[in-house]
Amino acid sequence: MRTSAAGNKRRLALARGFTLLELLVVVALIAVAIAGVSLSLRDSADSALERDAERLAALLETGRAQARAHGVPVVWKMANDGAGFEFAGLPPPGLPRTWLNNSTRAAPGVQVVLGPEPLIEPQSLALSNTNAPGKNVWVVTDGLQPFRVQSTPERAGGRP
Repeated sequence: MRTSAAGNKRRLALARGFTLLELLVVVALIAVAIAGVSLSLRDSADSALERDAERLAALLETGRAQARAHGVPVVWKMANDGAGFEFAGLPPPGLPRTWLNNSTRAAPGVQVVLGPEPLIEPQSLALSNTNAPGKNVWVVTDGLQPFRVQSTPERAGGRP
C-alpha cells in the first residue's frame, strides 16, 4: 500500500509520443511546403517559349557561322510536320531539328537565309506556344548583329 509521506513522490507515467493534434499540424505544414515547391518548379509556357527562342537564336548563329565556313547558303525553315525545323544546306550531321518544348511553333512558311555572306538581310521570326495563345517572342537580326530574342516584332536596330 502506498503512503503519502514527505519525500515519497508519486511517479507519474510520462506520456511518450505525439498527440494527434501535433501530428496533424506537422502533416499540414509538410503539405503546404510540398505544394509551394511544386508550384515554384513548374515550367510555365512563357519560360518554355523563352528558352526555345534563346536556343533557336544560338542555333541560327551556329548555322550562320557554318554557312560562312563551308561557303554554302544555309536556310532555316519549319519542318513539313510543323513539329520541328531544319537547316537546309548544312553537311551532315547538321544541327538539332526539334524544339525543347513540343508546343513551340514558328509561323508557317517563314524561311531565314543564313549566308554564306558575312552580311545577311535583316530578318525576324515569330515564335509562339500552342499552350499560351497570343504570347509571341521574336528572334531577330539586323543582318550584322547576332540573332537575339525580343518581345516586339521590330528587327534589331529598331527597323520594322
